[in-house]
Amino acid sequence: MTCNILVGGGWGDEGKGKCITYLCSNDKPDIIARAGVGPNAGHSVEFNGEKYGLRMIPSGFVHTDARLLIGAGVLVDPEVFHYELNYLNKYNVKERTFADYRCSIIEEKHKQQDRASEYLSKNIGTTGSGCGPANSDRVMRVAKLASQIEEMEGYTADVPTEVNEAIDAGEDVFIEGSQGFGLSLYYGTYPYVTSKDTTASTAAADVGVGPTKIDEVIVVFKSYITRVGAGPFKTEITQDKAEEMHIEEYGTVTGRRRRVGVFDMELAKESCMINGATQIALTCVDRLFPQCERVKEYSQLSPEVKNFVEEIQTETGVPVTIISTGPDMTDTVDLRDELL
Repeated sequence: MTCNILVGGGWGDEGKGKCITYLCSNDKPDIIARAGVGPNAGHSVEFNGEKYGLRMIPSGFVHTDARLLIGAGVLVDPEVFHYELNYLNKYNVKERTFADYRCSIIEEKHKQQDRASEYLSKNIGTTGSGCGPANSDRVMRVAKLASQIEEMEGYTADVPTEVNEAIDAGEDVFIEGSQGFGLSLYYGTYPYVTSKDTTASTAAADVGVGPTKIDEVIVVFKSYITRVGAGPFKTEITQDKAEEMHIEEYGTVTGRRRRVGVFDMELAKESCMINGATQIALTCVDRLFPQCERVKEYSQLSPEVKNFVEEIQTETGVPVTIISTGPDMTDTVDLRDELL
């Protein structure tokens, strides 16, 4: 029995989707549960040569024997939810995807409020997906819940009961967070943050799992760092420099060009501390060190990459167990057997 959580260590866009795809395909958990804010965060998944961009359905959908759940702490946009059910129909997600009946619903008015707010859209740089206003309605106790709307009929469940019964029965549960530590409402670069906490503790609470049942907390860092929208960015470089380094990027949800910077060790240390990280997954090594593209063995990594990994482990005190060397699920160096 294991219950593991994966969360982002930066401002999102760390490559969580790729890591989740690999871990769920490899470890084959019985339940994959989505935590986090809602459809304002996109996960990119590349599997069998096909690319998917997801905002609601758990990224571990490629493991077709798993039950896919969305925790009560996650906002649900029924339009996005049903679009993705159809979008991923070849993976039989309709038969195995359920949201907790207590999930708050994002209504059209929430999206309109989000986009109409100059403060949110211009100053903060939100995605316009309605999450902030919907979370505000939840706090004010006026939000509609999944159990109350027709669009979610047949797609709701009691997620905490299912998850805890599975753990108690010796089954494996994987909880996937969204966005990243630097966007936490409490610990991020306030006010340039999202509308709730994004740490591992809250991811567990989103799904209804107590802290004593968590075995591993995997924090994902990109080999460089990016963020979308406004806010402090201590290690930011110019877009010209990013292009020169071939690390320019665009957001999965918004399509906006991401701001780019070099790896922030101080942020990584704080992220590991507050998340209680037991493992680090390091992504996009191939972007920063092209000579290591698609490498699958640690021994084949360049000395520069090995030194980078050693520095991260020394500074954070957390082992780097997963190293991503390309976009496909198989482009992964897995050191868990050696380090854990």
